[in-house]
Amino acid sequence: MPKGNNQKLKIIYLAKILLEQTDETHSITMSDILTALKEYGISAERKSIYNDIENLRVYGMDIIGEFQDRTYYYHVGNRQFELAELKLLVDSVQSAKFITAKKSNELIKKIESLTSRYEATQLQRQVYVAERVKTMNESIYYNVDMIHTAIGANAKITFQYFQWDIHKEMVLRKNGTLYEVSPWALLCDNDNYYLIAFDSREELIKHFRVDKMLHIDLKHERREGRERFRQFDMAVYARKMFGMFGGEETVVKLECVNSLVGVIIDRFGKEIMISPVDDEHFTVNVRVAVSRQFLAWVIGLGEGVRIVEPESVVEQMREEVRRLVGQYEKGG
Repeated sequence: MPKGNNQKLKIIYLAKILLEQTDETHSITMSDILTALKEYGISAERKSIYNDIENLRVYGMDIIGEFQDRTYYYHVGNRQFELAELKLLVDSVQSAKFITAKKSNELIKKIESLTSRYEATQLQRQVYVAERVKTMNESIYYNVDMIHTAIGANAKITFQYFQWDIHKEMVLRKNGTLYEVSPWALLCDNDNYYLIAFDSREELIKHFRVDKMLHIDLKHERREGRERFRQFDMAVYARKMFGMFGGEETVVKLECVNSLVGVIIDRFGKEIMISPVDDEHFTVNVRVAVSRQFLAWVIGLGEGVRIVEPESVVEQMREEVRRLVGQYEKGG
């Protein structure tokens, strides 16, 4: 490489070398720096590097110089992200079902570039990604971008919605008829990504799995449902929709053993009103979308919880129990 090609980029390559090759446990000498710069086709004198290091410090890089055994060693101290924060980001990417395995690996590689090559090895846990359940729809990233664009433009969207068949093939719902809604928010719940939108035809707030949406298109019509979303609380919506399955919204009274108070708080929030019944039980009123998923959640808690009222929901639970008994009894 000709000598002058990268000389003007010397300070940028110096920053790159320090960020990639040093951290709090790995340092570099001035000789190492000069050698690394030569690999980029840059020749430099020590004095100019001292000046560049000082300029990078003024810029904001935390470059620490330490004198040991008659030699100065340099390393980058504080960074924009701590290693623990990057590990948290990697774990979030890995566990997100709505991100494909391919994209997960790409994102993790980008996260690795935010630290030194030594610390990056502690983030290289992509082997676990392949074993996790991931979406198969690569277009989700474009879907999210399109939805954000529509929200920013205050515009309605149309799209097709699909489900998987037993052959793992996409089957369009409503025979491919376009859905038309007003998008208002995106929600991550139960490891899936959902669009929260207003359906003006049915006058309802609905949610859709973003990874099951196809061919999203912006319309020139302005969004509707603003008044419905003015008081909309995303957290409240998420905790009353079990598994994001809809149902008739009802206030349900539960009686629980005291040991389940943590489970109730985790699901419905710390602000929920808890009323002691005796030394071993308490009751709580919760607003939920009553569905089989909600009933299954109650059943899953075993003898420690029972639905007290309303009677209509108690009867739904009795019917669900009868259905389950009939499904599994011999000859059924």
